[in-house]
Amino acid sequence: MGNHGSNLEDILAEDMHHWYNKFMRESPSGLITLFELKAILNLKGMNENANSYVDQVFFTFDMDGDGYIDFVEYIAAISLMLKGEINQKLKWYFKLFDQDGNGRIDREELETIFSAIQDITRNRDIDPEEIVSLIFERIDVKGEGEMTLEEFIEGAKDHQDIMDMLKKIMDLTPVLVIIVEGREE
Repeated sequence: MGNHGSNLEDILAEDMHHWYNKFMRESPSGLITLFELKAILNLKGMNENANSYVDQVFFTFDMDGDGYIDFVEYIAAISLMLKGEINQKLKWYFKLFDQDGNGRIDREELETIFSAIQDITRNRDIDPEEIVSLIFERIDVKGEGEMTLEEFIEGAKDHQDIMDMLKKIMDLTPVLVIIVEGREE
């Protein structure tokens, strides 16, 4: 561990005791607030979209809605990102994309999230507008300009190229490496 070539399997292969120690080092109270998460990830000077994306990630991981991420939520979130079944990951993506919580995602929500992710991960290999256009062209077959969870999951699973792009864009390895290795100051 400790090198930047770490992959997700290596990260999760560490034993629970080790993960717990890292978690408690970063947050001795046993709870991580949104502010602390941003500090752990050394996120300063983000634009508004990137900032709201981090907020959305936090609230998605805060499964009981108490305003904190505890150790169980922390491990569950990391496990989902690393080892989750495709349906679980797609549901998580959808929840993240559905910023207004109306049970549907539209072009603007997707573009906002994809742009924000790029601001955080510094991965600009894929143009957000292009992937959003492709997703809506292939998945929004009714042409409604928005998708339900069921449409999104079925459509994504039916198109390997979209799945590959989602995996690449949603790759949070750099974020996990910062969490695992500590702050890079």
